[in-house]
Amino acid sequence: MNEFSYDPFKYHFERLEDVADKISEVLQCPITIEDVNHRLLAYSTHDDCTDQARISTIIGRRVPEKVINSLWKDGTIPQLLKTDEPVRVGQIDEVGLGNRIAISIWKNNEVLGFIWALEIEKHLEENELLLLKKAAQAVKNKMLNLQVRKTKKEERNQEFFWKLLTGHISSEAEITTGFQELNLSLPVPFTIVVFKFPHELNATAEKKLTYMLQTTQQVNIIFHTIDFDEVVILLSSKGASPLTDIKQFTTHMLRQLHERYSFKNVMASIGGIFTNPTFIEKSYKEAEAVLTVKKKFPLETKELTSFSELGIYQYLDILYDLRKQSDYVNYSLQKLKEYDKQHSSNLVETLEVFLNLDSHVHDASKALNIHVNTLNYRLKRISEIAEINLKNMNQKLTIYLDLKLDRLSL
Repeated sequence: MNEFSYDPFKYHFERLEDVADKISEVLQCPITIEDVNHRLLAYSTHDDCTDQARISTIIGRRVPEKVINSLWKDGTIPQLLKTDEPVRVGQIDEVGLGNRIAISIWKNNEVLGFIWALEIEKHLEENELLLLKKAAQAVKNKMLNLQVRKTKKEERNQEFFWKLLTGHISSEAEITTGFQELNLSLPVPFTIVVFKFPHELNATAEKKLTYMLQTTQQVNIIFHTIDFDEVVILLSSKGASPLTDIKQFTTHMLRQLHERYSFKNVMASIGGIFTNPTFIEKSYKEAEAVLTVKKKFPLETKELTSFSELGIYQYLDILYDLRKQSDYVNYSLQKLKEYDKQHSSNLVETLEVFLNLDSHVHDASKALNIHVNTLNYRLKRISEIAEINLKNMNQKLTIYLDLKLDRLSL
């Protein structure tokens, strides 16, 4: 029989596990089959040889995140996302990965998943690589059925998540029942995290983001949804320090978005961390409030991502409304503005930079690109003109707030 026409995988297989066993039998090496997000779908049994990466994948039902990161760095995954040809992967000792061959499973222009064949005790020859390509076709047919079921479940999840975010389901009993109907649990404590992009997210970007959220193992991702230029995520921490863990997750995500996909100028925000599911909507509103503040005050809030860290910025809207109702004018700030206008100076800017940097003269002089002596002279003039004591915390805080409220009105 012609080797190009020989196809040992053309028969009907009941389960994906049966396909994995057949591939292993034909190629004489251990086989794992994953979806596009590196979750384990099936693996061959009775394998005498394996490696630590495969053992961890089977135990955890997903490829360890450190292995995924290594395969991105060495170019393996980017290559698999571009070709339907087998890709040879060299061993990576630090993550316990032995030599293997990988091939992507395609439907039209979309990757559905991957087959991994370990080359521990043998080296696959050219004719065996041709058989691996035929195996990918057999796996594709089984995976298409899985994809239909997955799509229907995702639609139900999306509908329920938006009801939670918008408060259409508000009682604890309703929320608990909704989770149970979807066979999900809500780990606590939880929060809403939002990633805001500088442009609307297209289908390609959505797939990349879904991939990153499905492969992360830093936190528990419960739901996520795309809303125009935002990714909204309900998640919970895995450790004893939830805020720290979630902040590390957002930092890692922003870095990976830039390094893997060249996404720039993405903002992250974290809502309140709660244990009662009725506060999901509240956490979402707080995450959105963080984004609003970061947009208004980008320099002051550059390092802030969490609602709990916003401090006075949580209350600026309330203070602004009170100021408008009372027609209040800050006497000291008004005098500085008038002086700047008459003398074409920038004492208001100098004061704001100085206060932003916690009254550190050396940091402020660097930020303003002036000598320390020049800054000290300006601060002395500010105290004289504004009739303010810059060593008095109450006076400093008052004028600092009014500087920010001024910006809020712009």
